[in-house]
Amino acid sequence: MSQNHTGRSSQEDIEWCYDAVHRVSRTFSLTIAELDEPMARDICVGYLLCRVADTIEDAGHIPPGVQADLLRLYSRTLDPSADASVRAFDEAASEWLPATMTDDWEVVDNAGRAVGVFRSLDSHSLDAIRGPVRELVDGMAMFVDRYADEGGLRIKSLEELEEYCWYAAGTVGTLVTGLVSHEATDEQVQRMEENARSFALLLQLVNVAKDAATDMEEENNVYLPLELLREEGLDHGDVGDPSNVDSLVPVIEQVTARAESYLDGAQTWLDAMPETRGNSLSAWAIPFLLAVGTIRELRTRPADVIEQGNVKITREEVHAVCQQFVGDGDPAIGDLRSKIRQRPLHEY
Repeated sequence: MSQNHTGRSSQEDIEWCYDAVHRVSRTFSLTIAELDEPMARDICVGYLLCRVADTIEDAGHIPPGVQADLLRLYSRTLDPSADASVRAFDEAASEWLPATMTDDWEVVDNAGRAVGVFRSLDSHSLDAIRGPVRELVDGMAMFVDRYADEGGLRIKSLEELEEYCWYAAGTVGTLVTGLVSHEATDEQVQRMEENARSFALLLQLVNVAKDAATDMEEENNVYLPLELLREEGLDHGDVGDPSNVDSLVPVIEQVTARAESYLDGAQTWLDAMPETRGNSLSAWAIPFLLAVGTIRELRTRPADVIEQGNVKITREEVHAVCQQFVGDGDPAIGDLRSKIRQRPLHEY
């Protein structure tokens, strides 16, 4: 078994990657559990590479200029033609590790392990993962620079929100499409490429709507567009204030509606997906259906975004959705989408 410069075996680092994903993301933990090799490994590593950047971007204790420099240095470690080493990134990031380490920051502290596993992948996986991840990292650096004087992101328009969501989540659709493309038909690849953006924007816009107050409180980032807030006589600083809930509800509803507009395209992306290289429909249909359920809850109780901190579906519904994919054969995604849009799946 091969070893890296630390003396650890490559298998140890792969196992660490799986454990890290399970600790930092319930959603991707569910996704990876539905995949077989090599797709499970590729998605696990690709996700962790993105998570490193996401944690740095959200770090309020790091000055924006330093954040952008760290992100660009990190991006260069993924570029085989650059002279940046992951050790240089580790040293630069170590200065900003918090005194009390969280799971997210442990991933940053161990970025070299994720990058090492990434570099060990076959050429097809490397090519499919590198471009989308670097686009995400460089896009985050650009947004940090754009709002450096604000001390946090302050999205101005729906157009800019979708631009940000593309950089923050576009990786998902394009990365998965790239990984399965060489074993898909030309028609499948075309349909997936045409609709990958819809899948990514659906998931990210749902997150923006449901976590609007939490994002401001914990990250000092406001993703609700200023143009929508001003229609209700509000500003970015008013987000999260319970006294403004009646005026914030229409804004939450408009972002939810924009997310909902991508459901058809996202479903088309799913319908075109081949189950090759260990890929499975369930891995991506489950987050799609959970997004449908979250949209339903946002439509029903948008005020909870401000009053309760976020809107979530229940564990019972998550379990019910996952159970649909147990055993042979895949259920009809459109039928499940229609049911979940009406009421929680476990209530049928």
